[in-house]
Amino acid sequence: MSSRTRAHAVKTAAGIHTVHIPGRRGHRAQPFLIVVPEQPSLSREIAGWVGRLLWRSRRTLAPTVLALLALATAGILHALAPWTGAILAALAATPTVGVLVMQRRRPGTGTALAWRIGLALLATLTGAWFAAAAGFGPLAGPLEILWLLVLVAAQSIWLVVRRTH
Repeated sequence: MSSRTRAHAVKTAAGIHTVHIPGRRGHRAQPFLIVVPEQPSLSREIAGWVGRLLWRSRRTLAPTVLALLALATAGILHALAPWTGAILAALAATPTVGVLVMQRRRPGTGTALAWRIGLALLATLTGAWFAAAAGFGPLAGPLEILWLLVLVAAQSIWLVVRRTH
């Protein structure tokens, strides 16, 4: 390989590599200089640390990620088609109907019935929030506080259930 086409790496002070890329033949323009620091910046280190922390706890944070996706999806639905709130409102009662059907087919008592009712109420409340957020906007009125309360409840239940199994 000719020295005219090969990049030359020059080690300079303070741990910075300077790479000299030669210009084209017949042109008198100045060559390009690319300066690349040897160590990553502090912001890159912090971003990597936060990314690794989130990756290690990805299963623990599943309800939080789903809540953030629901918030963004409701915002997009509200911006593009606010009429979808009416359709989603009809689907919000599905978990309650599901518990009634389940109780009729396989009756539960005690803690099983309490868990069924509690989770059905949480799912119904989530569906109602999603329908209202798609219709009126995710940050309209008390919907943002309701979103936060449902997020805290879902994350708490998730952590309790994951620790006991």
